[in-house]
Amino acid sequence: MPHFPLFVNLQGQRALVVGGGKVALRKVQKLRPYGPAICLVAPQICDELMKMDGVSLRPRAFQVSDLRPRPALVIAATDDFEVNREIAALCKKRHIPVNVVDDPENCSFQFPALVHRGELSAGISTGGASPAAAVYFKERFQALLPEGIEQMLDWLEEQRPILKREIPEQSRRAAAFRRLFSACLEKGAPLTEQEAALCLEADIKPVGSVALVGAGCGRADLITVRGLELLKQCQAVVYDDLIDPALLDAAPETALRVYMGKRSGSHSARQDEINQKLIELARMGYRVVRLKGGDPYLFGRGGEEMLALKAAGVPCQEVPGICSPIGISAEAGIPVTHRGLSRSLHIVTAHTSDTPDGLPRDFDALAALDGTLVFLMGLEQLPRIVSRLMAAGKGGETPAAVLSGGNSTHPAQVRAPLSEIEEAVRRSGVSAPAIILVGRVAGLNLND
Repeated sequence: MPHFPLFVNLQGQRALVVGGGKVALRKVQKLRPYGPAICLVAPQICDELMKMDGVSLRPRAFQVSDLRPRPALVIAATDDFEVNREIAALCKKRHIPVNVVDDPENCSFQFPALVHRGELSAGISTGGASPAAAVYFKERFQALLPEGIEQMLDWLEEQRPILKREIPEQSRRAAAFRRLFSACLEKGAPLTEQEAALCLEADIKPVGSVALVGAGCGRADLITVRGLELLKQCQAVVYDDLIDPALLDAAPETALRVYMGKRSGSHSARQDEINQKLIELARMGYRVVRLKGGDPYLFGRGGEEMLALKAAGVPCQEVPGICSPIGISAEAGIPVTHRGLSRSLHIVTAHTSDTPDGLPRDFDALAALDGTLVFLMGLEQLPRIVSRLMAAGKGGETPAAVLSGGNSTHPAQVRAPLSEIEEAVRRSGVSAPAIILVGRVAGLNLND
C-alpha cells in the first residue's frame, strides 16, 4: 500500500531524535533545512552531531519524559531493536508520528528521498519496497530542475500579495500565477517589474478570448499540441458530447467547465445559446476554450460561432482537429484515398434544410464521382442515400461501410456492398453518430 505524501510545516516545531550515530546524523541533516527545534538523546553521540549548531543534545539513555512536551515527530535511530520498538509503542499510544530506522512495520511515517531547493521541496517514496528506486527517481527529478529555481520561487512568493490585491477572482489569479511561472522558466530568472506588468496586463485589465479547438475524433491524444496548450491555460472550457472526457482533466482544476451537449436525437443546447455563452464568458474576462469533437469548421458550426464572436468584438481563433471522415475511417483501417482506388474525397452532409429530402441539391452528381464519398449525420437518411445513389447510376456492388467510432457510446463497423448495406446496418443495430462511406476504399481493412 503506497504512503500518502503530506507536507508538514516543521518550522519551530520540536523534533525528537533518539540515537547518536551515523544513521541519526543523516536524519538530522535531512530535518535541519525545514527549521524544527531538534532535540537529540543518546548515551554516545558522534563528533559530527556534537559539533552541529542548533541541535539540543542530551547525552544519556532515552526516558519517557523525553516525550514531554509533545514533539511534532520522533525518530528512533538507536542500534538497539528493542529500544526502538519501545519508543515506537510509546509514540503510537500518544498519537505521535514516529519513524523507526530499518523497521517499516513500526513506522507511522517514512522519510522519502528528498529534493530541497529553496522553497521547493519534493519527496519520493516507494513505501519501503525499494529505497534504491526512490533515490533513482530523486536524481532524475533533480536533473530536470532548471537553474535558478530557488530565486524564481522566492520572487513568485513576493508576487502573491500583489496578485491577491489586483486580481480578486481566484481562477483568474491562478491562471496569472501560471503565466508568471512560465515566463520565469522561459527567462531562466525572476522577471523585472516591467516584464511582470506586461505579462499580467491582460489579467489586471481582463480581455477575454475564445479558442475554437478541434479535439479530434477519438482518444484524447489526437488533439493538436496547440489545442492542448490552450486547454491547459484556459479559464473556462465549453464542451459537448463527442470528446474524450479525459481531455477535461487537462484543463486547470480552477477552470470553469460548461457542458453544452449537441448530439442527434438528444436534448441539446441551441446554437444561439452556445454562441451567447461563449460571448458572455469572454466578456467576463475568461480565456475560453470551446472544445469541439472533430474539426470546428467541418459541419461543426465553428464558422457560425466564429462569426458571432467577431460580431461581438471578442478576440478569437480556430485550432483545427482531426475530422471524423478521416479519423473514424482510419480507425476502421480504411484510407479515404488510395492509389488506384480513390483519388478524391467528398464529404457531404445528409441534413440540408433547403431541400425536400434533406440531401444536397447536386446529390445525383455524386454518384458519377469515382472517389470516396463520406456522408455525415446520415444514419437516419441511409435508405434515401442508397436509393438516390443507385438511381443516379452508382453500382450496387460498390463497397460501402457504416462506421461508428471515436467517442461513440456504441462503436461499430459494418461493411457490405451498397445494395446490401441498409439491411446489414439494420441487423447490426448501429446507432448514431456514425459516418457512411461509399467507394472502393471501403473494401480495404488495413488493420487486418
